[in-house]
Amino acid sequence: MIVKYMTKKYFGTDGIRGTANQFPMTAEMAMKVAMATALVMKQEMGGDIARVVIGKDTRLSGYMLEQAMASGFVAMGLNVVRTGPVPTPAVARLTLSLRADIGVMISASHNPYQDNGIKLFGADGYKLSDDLESKIEAMIDQDLTPHLPSADEIGKATQLDDAPGRYIEYIKRSFPKGQTLNNMKVVLDCAHGAAYKVAPQILWELEANVINIGNTPNGRNINDGFGATATKNLQERVVEEGADIGIALDGDADRLIVVDEKGNIVDGDQLLGLLAIEKRNEGFLKGGVVATVMSNLGLERFFEKENITFIRSAVGDRHVVEEMKSNDFNIGGEQSGHIILSDFGTTGDGLLAALQVLNVLHKSNEPASKVCHVFDPLPQLLKNVKYAGKTPLDNKEVQSAILLAEDELKGRGRLLVRASGTEPLIRVMAEGDDDVMVEAVVNSLCKIIQAA
Repeated sequence: MIVKYMTKKYFGTDGIRGTANQFPMTAEMAMKVAMATALVMKQEMGGDIARVVIGKDTRLSGYMLEQAMASGFVAMGLNVVRTGPVPTPAVARLTLSLRADIGVMISASHNPYQDNGIKLFGADGYKLSDDLESKIEAMIDQDLTPHLPSADEIGKATQLDDAPGRYIEYIKRSFPKGQTLNNMKVVLDCAHGAAYKVAPQILWELEANVINIGNTPNGRNINDGFGATATKNLQERVVEEGADIGIALDGDADRLIVVDEKGNIVDGDQLLGLLAIEKRNEGFLKGGVVATVMSNLGLERFFEKENITFIRSAVGDRHVVEEMKSNDFNIGGEQSGHIILSDFGTTGDGLLAALQVLNVLHKSNEPASKVCHVFDPLPQLLKNVKYAGKTPLDNKEVQSAILLAEDELKGRGRLLVRASGTEPLIRVMAEGDDDVMVEAVVNSLCKIIQAA
């Protein structure tokens, strides 16, 4: 399967992203994005809009981009509420609870500190659609000075000091009343990121024995050897401490990876399976489950066996949410650890998902290695091929090779070839019952793509 996404100038699969202080992640560009977003949203909402919430993670460049975006919104007549470092889902939630018209998260998620990004939310707490992002893009490069309000209509900026506390209470309300995590030892890795304050506080208030790592941000260490995409330290610490489980969040805490008591990684596919079964058993599963084209074929077969409807979406939690909404499902996610539980939230939330997993584990009196392993994944191999200029996916030889590879895997596996939404990479993924065949298919395709 070849997957192609809508090509946009600035926006990728999850907002705008790039190296800080280099185009498009400059202060000037951030201000233009804010101004264009304000103007487009005014047009979409058919009148004046009043308030925008701006959050950020712990990157050094967050200060620069936060101030620039605040200036752009204020210049367009909006009042800005700054939250300081909070998780991405906290921004979504605060946009709703403060009755704001726009939410902004300044973060590059799991990327190193040199990168940063901009994620946009609407008044409903959901990420903006492709259509709205395209309209904002079209406005960014225009001269917006004719749209500036008069001097007496300029907005103001304030700091919401209790933003972390509001989010903590919101997350705790998702945990069953009267239950705690007492006698559970948890190693918590916050990736030196946005959840470094709120995550330890939540688990402590729920009476878990918490061992914190990756929770001393300095502006330059976010995701550096810690977090959901770098779990070695967490795996070693869980075993060393004899902990029941390890919890890894990424830089903006919208994704979750679990480590069991043996130090083994539990990815988002296993967590989706676990939480879907739990919801079904409790009578709270609506419709079925949405996962992306990257989720393991083993998960699909597991849901088929359990008679649970399973739908695949494009990559990105925004696309997962869109499928969930259109099908009225209440659970979805990605193999990478974005878990969306729409009974509680509007976007991927690592802490929210973690509490649901911890609750299942605490009730079971079984080890995490048993509770969190719900299906046997098929051998899966993903490789990235860098390219410059035009995408190799338009090359006829590459297209023919993909068709041949699909024929080879037919009935025994699955092939996915797609362009990255954030980097000049072609991602080649294959999975099947035979790991030797899977490796041969991926390696052969990568060579053909490199030569194209």
